[in-house]
Amino acid sequence: MTNLSHAVREAAGSVIDPELRRSLAELGMIGAVSAENGVAQVEVRLTIAGCPAAQKIESDVRAAAASVSGVTEVAVDVQVMTAEQRAELLAHLRPGGPKQNPFGPGTLTRVIAVTSGKGGVGKSTLTANLAASLAHQGFRVGILDADVYGFSIPALMGLAPDGVAAKPTRLDDMIVPPVGHDVKVISIGMFVENANAAVAWRGPMLQRTITQFLTDVYFGDLDFLLLDLPPGTGDVAITVGQQLPNAEVLVVTTGQSAASEVAVRAGVVARQTGQRILGVVENMGPLVLQDGSAIALFGQGGADAVAHELSIGQDKAIEVLARIPLSLGLREGGDQGTPIVLSHPADPAALAINELARVIAHSGPSRAGINLGISPV
Repeated sequence: MTNLSHAVREAAGSVIDPELRRSLAELGMIGAVSAENGVAQVEVRLTIAGCPAAQKIESDVRAAAASVSGVTEVAVDVQVMTAEQRAELLAHLRPGGPKQNPFGPGTLTRVIAVTSGKGGVGKSTLTANLAASLAHQGFRVGILDADVYGFSIPALMGLAPDGVAAKPTRLDDMIVPPVGHDVKVISIGMFVENANAAVAWRGPMLQRTITQFLTDVYFGDLDFLLLDLPPGTGDVAITVGQQLPNAEVLVVTTGQSAASEVAVRAGVVARQTGQRILGVVENMGPLVLQDGSAIALFGQGGADAVAHELSIGQDKAIEVLARIPLSLGLREGGDQGTPIVLSHPADPAALAINELARVIAHSGPSRAGINLGISPV
């Protein structure tokens, strides 16, 4: 291989697959490469026919090859992996084999389950913005939308244009989640044909869905996996507690007692399954008006009540980690699929969520006196 061909292979191989988030060289997606008289020819092996990232991969490879000194023209030959090549890729991505839960006890990923006692407290919006904020800080983040009945994460993360959720890519029995705002996202909403259809499942179906999301979906190496749980203490919360007893639980409430009283129960159930209460967030706090005054539409103090109740009988008090004010921009960002922490970071709600993300990122469960907080990549 000539020096120019080698340089072209290095450049093309450094391109990152937008779904798998690894280099094409590491994934074995670069085939034959040649470069003579300024003309570079690069073979790209896609994982499957109809790969949704095909155009971006081809464009990025073309740009990378063209950036090599001495290259004046680039030809990209797009092929599809053989069954053997794809099997080799899957074995590389999942060395432990299929049907393994990589996020159980012993994982290096911090698993954070976001829960609430009742619906309508902004739990999903908080999850989406918290994930986007952590990703913006340089962490590798994924979201598992466990709210099977009321899935909303795809739309909140900009993955449901025109109301139709993006579909995951299937590699044999492995599912590759779509990526929104640098966050890998999986949701039952990506598998239903009609977004307005009701998912009417009993406990066993819910349990199998959560299990499949944990075992079949390829999230890769994550620093944080956030789970958007359905409100209350039903089948999903119990299943998550059984399969992810190592998860840290973030309890979300509003200031009113109608939300805070039932939020305590969600925290108690999490604790009964061995999970650790990370803290409490009070959402929909006082709205600051144009004249500078504030109005507490949903009351105040709910998070303090939840933290107090969950601290009873514990060695360490549960803390209120954030108070997030009502924000028109927060709601608009959710409707547009653009988290406010990215679009308007100076908004009071964005400031509060970004600070919450920093607090979480620099905290962590302590084992044998060793802090396991993770630093950005």
